[in-house]
Amino acid sequence: MPSELKAVYLIVGADRPKVARALARLRARFPEGAVERLSARDASGADAVAACNALGLFGGGSRLVVVEDVERWKAADVRALADYLATPSPDTVVALTGEAKADGPLAKAVRKSGEVLAYDVPRKALARWVGEQFERLGARADAAACRALVELVGDDLVALGGEAEKLATWAAGDPIAAEDVQALVATQAEDPFALTEAWGRRDVAAALTACEAALERSGRPRRDEVHRLAGALARHVARVAACQRLAADGVTAREAAGRLRLRPYAAVKAFEHAARYSEEELADAVVRLAALDHGLKGGSRLREELQLARTLVEVTAEQTAAAAPTTSG
Repeated sequence: MPSELKAVYLIVGADRPKVARALARLRARFPEGAVERLSARDASGADAVAACNALGLFGGGSRLVVVEDVERWKAADVRALADYLATPSPDTVVALTGEAKADGPLAKAVRKSGEVLAYDVPRKALARWVGEQFERLGARADAAACRALVELVGDDLVALGGEAEKLATWAAGDPIAAEDVQALVATQAEDPFALTEAWGRRDVAAALTACEAALERSGRPRRDEVHRLAGALARHVARVAACQRLAADGVTAREAAGRLRLRPYAAVKAFEHAARYSEEELADAVVRLAALDHGLKGGSRLREELQLARTLVEVTAEQTAAAAPTTSG
């Protein structure tokens, strides 16, 4: 193998486009027929080791073994790989990728004779990441445009990268402004982050502002967006209530993410929000949001936007004691 390459690489992280590019650069260092791909879904650590050793028997230069989905490996698989890495095949490079942790047992085994390449993007750095994608594509977008794209699309980096490419092609070298993003990109985020975050901080003014901004930006009919926002907030409150119950039982945010099938970041946020509400307030919020759903489906004569705004104030504002939901209309 090329002398500057290490015996093994673990390439992981939420930045899936960057993970894919790193893996593609590594694969480009090897002849087309010298790459074998395995998946930890059906290949054990011993299978991967066998592939590394078997490839060396053919001669003819360096080889690359790519193992995907390595988060599925158990302790025995990691031990098998670690034993192999003590005396690895001199002509073989192993590339491991998937959702494994950059500080987990597999990463520790890799670091002894290889390198861990972790590409993560914290939520607060998403707008900067979007700006980097525009720059890579030769497009010019200001900070407001990058923030607008994150607000519309959410934290799915693949989706963000795809929309950045579309916008860069459309702009054809012209500057991209927030107004362009809002006009050309449909809302994709399942949960409107600005709204749920403002609710989690108990910031009524910010919650109302975020709600109105979402209504103004949406490419949907205004009535449909009201229903979407109400449903998204109801799901988030229910998730926060579930996390509050788990926290009371001593469950950590990381453990809750696995149990509730949440992204780690979403679980951490839910735990943060749960700490700002009492159990009674969350139960009351669930009831009020159920009443809002009934009202939006014909149970109230009030305008739908007014119903949403009223309920948003009720479930966000500090309460001295939880009260029964008001009757609409």
